[in-house]
Amino acid sequence: MADAQRNPAPHTEADLSLIKRIIPHRYPFLFIDKVRDIVAFERAVGIKNVTCNEPHFEGHFPTQPIMPGVTIVEAMAQTSAVVVGISLNVIDKPLLTYFMGIDNCKFRRMVVPGDVLELHCTVTRAGGKIWKFHGQAKVDGQLAAEADFTAMMDLKGDG
Repeated sequence: MADAQRNPAPHTEADLSLIKRIIPHRYPFLFIDKVRDIVAFERAVGIKNVTCNEPHFEGHFPTQPIMPGVTIVEAMAQTSAVVVGISLNVIDKPLLTYFMGIDNCKFRRMVVPGDVLELHCTVTRAGGKIWKFHGQAKVDGQLAAEADFTAMMDLKGDG
């Protein structure tokens, strides 16, 4: 996949409509509502409004709903995939993102319905098919989770 000659799409934020034009995720597996502060090839902040209506809360846990840690990490990955989509200017193209590794993952605070989860994602390696990121999930400025992760980006038919 070409590096788009460092000619990113001209967006510094993405609403739900634009997110869906960049990544293939849909309900019930779309875990971001918007992305702001996008700097191509560098960083962004994803926003997830956590509500009691999400399907994972039926079983995790019925009497004390807690957002599963894996969905928090997935939300960081989706935010990062939007950064890649903007960076490579692949809006309306079939970009697929595959996890390759998750390292140094730690959970520090429960995330519950009513929270606004901020997903601070920084690119630590950009370009080509393999990208690396550092993500921090925060609620009210408090660290809820963090991880380093690696993903392979593939334009459908490119890999």
